[in-house]
Amino acid sequence: MRKVLLPTIIIISVILIVMRLFYLQIIDDELKLKAENNAIEIIYEYPERGYIYDRNGKLLVANQPSYDIMVTPREVKNIDTTEFCDLLNITKEDFIKKMEKAKVYSPRLPSVFLSQLNKKEYAGFQEKQRKFQGFEIVKRSLRDYQVKVAANVFGSITQVNQRTIDKNPYYQSGDLIGVQGVEQSYEEVLRGVKGVKYRQKDKFNRDIGSYKQGKFDVKAVRGEDITLTIDAELQQYGEELMVNKRGGIVALDPKTGQILALVTAPSYDPSILVGRQRSKNYTKLYRDSIAQPLFDRGLLAQYAPGSPFKIVTGLIALQEGVIDENTTVMCHHGFSYARGRFMRCHGFGPHQLHNGIYNSCNAYFGTVYMRTINKYLKPPQAVDIWAKHAKSFGLGDFMGYDLPTGKRGLIPTSKTYKRIYPNGGWRSTAIVSNAIGQGEVLATPIQLANMIATVANRGYYYTPHIIKYIKGGKIDPKFREKHTTTIDRKYFAPVIRGLHAVYTNGTASHLQIDGINICGKTGTAENFARIGGKKVQLKDHSIFVAFAPMENPKIALAVFVENGGFGATIAGPIATLMIEKYVRKKITRTDLEKFILNKSLEAEYNRYTKKTNDSLYNNREIKPVGDTIGKLEL
Repeated sequence: MRKVLLPTIIIISVILIVMRLFYLQIIDDELKLKAENNAIEIIYEYPERGYIYDRNGKLLVANQPSYDIMVTPREVKNIDTTEFCDLLNITKEDFIKKMEKAKVYSPRLPSVFLSQLNKKEYAGFQEKQRKFQGFEIVKRSLRDYQVKVAANVFGSITQVNQRTIDKNPYYQSGDLIGVQGVEQSYEEVLRGVKGVKYRQKDKFNRDIGSYKQGKFDVKAVRGEDITLTIDAELQQYGEELMVNKRGGIVALDPKTGQILALVTAPSYDPSILVGRQRSKNYTKLYRDSIAQPLFDRGLLAQYAPGSPFKIVTGLIALQEGVIDENTTVMCHHGFSYARGRFMRCHGFGPHQLHNGIYNSCNAYFGTVYMRTINKYLKPPQAVDIWAKHAKSFGLGDFMGYDLPTGKRGLIPTSKTYKRIYPNGGWRSTAIVSNAIGQGEVLATPIQLANMIATVANRGYYYTPHIIKYIKGGKIDPKFREKHTTTIDRKYFAPVIRGLHAVYTNGTASHLQIDGINICGKTGTAENFARIGGKKVQLKDHSIFVAFAPMENPKIALAVFVENGGFGATIAGPIATLMIEKYVRKKITRTDLEKFILNKSLEAEYNRYTKKTNDSLYNNREIKPVGDTIGKLEL
């Protein structure tokens, strides 16, 4: 048996090898195609990128033709470089640099020599192209923006870098790719599929026809159109309201999690990142380290949430059973929470949940927070239970939305305080500033918008997302998944009544709109920056969260205005105007609109730019000043 087995294995192996060789050399034309590649020219056909529409079907982003000059260095012979450079308005030094770069990429393969020619340049070069052997024109499509807003939403397209080429074999040198915004998130949907044509060449490099009668040619497939959840009119209005201000507005449909507006300020016209000037304009935006127009504050800026966080403080206290809506706390313009430590407040007298919310009483929420922590024997255990409740609102973590950038914010846990207090010994008095949304708590505007949307829904939310419809594709099912908080539904009703009272007889009573029952919460957060090596307190951030209508919420939003002062001064009017614009499609509070449109904070920002080269808006460290914490809320 052993004598037969070994020869049998050898014979079978030889037969298999011969069969494979026969297949590869005789039957498989693809291998032959690759072997003959030195006599075959591969020509790529670039598809038109998919269009982008807003939620109402308005065209936001289309395409315009563009032309790239490609070069194959090995084929460049005996050309008049002076005529070539004059024709394309480049210097001989530019010509040499570009040729060297092309040779480094590959002497035998085409790469981009000069990108994004306009029609006049294209026509001039095409007329004389026969004189410049080794150069060819490739038609592409660039973005054609129909609006001058939402640059942070769209992102842009640019040429791929070598790292992308190495990671993804689909891309070749000179290909375009989406970066940031939906252009990046939905790149594979929008880009389509490149077409490929194989042309035969003779020994003199002359085209002698299609290889194998086009058997291996592949037609380009146009990218799919997408519809965003953005309301273009609301987005534009939000950007107008934020002119000469810095901050962000995030508006959601609480019933679906769809993003209605995603405003960052300052912003820019997306069309400046199209064409030959793209690199120059991008560099200018990138180097603006003070205003930071490329920094999407709605997704990336981590702020102390201030008084809007009191909503979560109250709900957790109700859930933990340390209060009910009738529990009374006395306020004496604040309260003493430890020896020599006092939390200030503008209020006075007895406060319960209802007027605690609409008066934004620091004493009330500081007290109920301490009761929540003190319910448990060990502060680390208590903080982790509290943090679990807070995180169930989508705070303190990446939210899973369909945009490529974001920050997780911070909901402190026992691990946080173990790092801060390595020797232990801390208790509720050391962390009471969390109660009023300062301390170690940080949130992005989109997280705060999601938090108030969760309250509007009485305890649940859908992951915020910006895609509404993909032609020929499916939306990620995670955006239809319902997320429920750890707070029982019954506890939201009294809190919502308190939020409505903020507008009827509280800190935002001057912002009412006849016929729309709005629920909201003002906020003011302390703001520090390091200037000249010293920690300096700047003007507070203005914050506001709201939803409306109270009975059947259609919009929930968060507004942050850096250095804007009290929440009801600037952020509140902006939130109110955004709500009326979306619900009614018109503005009746023209007094508020005129005030906000004419309000500029540039003088406030410029006060500090001469003193430091550091950005004032990267340091989000919020700490008590001395022995006194808390801000007056007006």
